[in-house]
Parts: sequence; C-alpha cells; structure tokens
Amino acid sequence: MLRSPLVAAGEWTFLTNHAHVLLCIAADPDIRLRDIADRVGITERATQKIVHDLAGDGYLVVTRQGRRNHYQVLPGGRFRHPLEARREVADLLDLFGAGSG
Repeated sequence: MLRSPLVAAGEWTFLTNHAHVLLCIAADPDIRLRDIADRVGITERATQKIVHDLAGDGYLVVTRQGRRNHYQVLPGGRFRHPLEARREVADLLDLFGAGSG
C-alpha cells in the first residue's frame, strides 16, 4: 500500500481510508480516482474498491459523464459502527468543511 507522504510508516490516523475518499469526493465531485489515490496515499485499485463500497452502501451516487465519473455524496447516510450510528455523514462533511457534494 502506498503511504501518504504526510503520514510516516507505522503511524495511525483517526479517519479510515473510506472517510478520506469520501471527503475528497465531497470536496470535488468530478475528481479522478487517480487523484483521490494520490491524496489519500493508497493505490488506485484500493480507491476503486472504496468507491464501489461507498456507492453500494448508499453513500455515493456515481454517474458517468462522457469518459469521466461524477460523484454525488448522499449526506443522509448513517455511520456504520454502533457508537456513531446516530450520526449522519453530513456531520463529518460539516466538520471538515467539505459540504455535501
């Protein structure tokens, strides 16, 4: 796995790669998978799988526009872990100033 240059090997972060990908998409709904991968510090294939997970579970809508994808974040989705299940994705987007896509 590629590592973000901002995170040294062996260090951890509070957010998962799924959250990082979602925040990148919310900030730029027309972003390319390659650019997300570079920003998050993961492979393009891992990014593709995460986008598939997020879309499959109702957090994203992916629309093909010519040769590119356009993403729409669905901010009403709930967090998956029971400790945060009462919170919506919109809360995370608001916290990081990413808007609702």
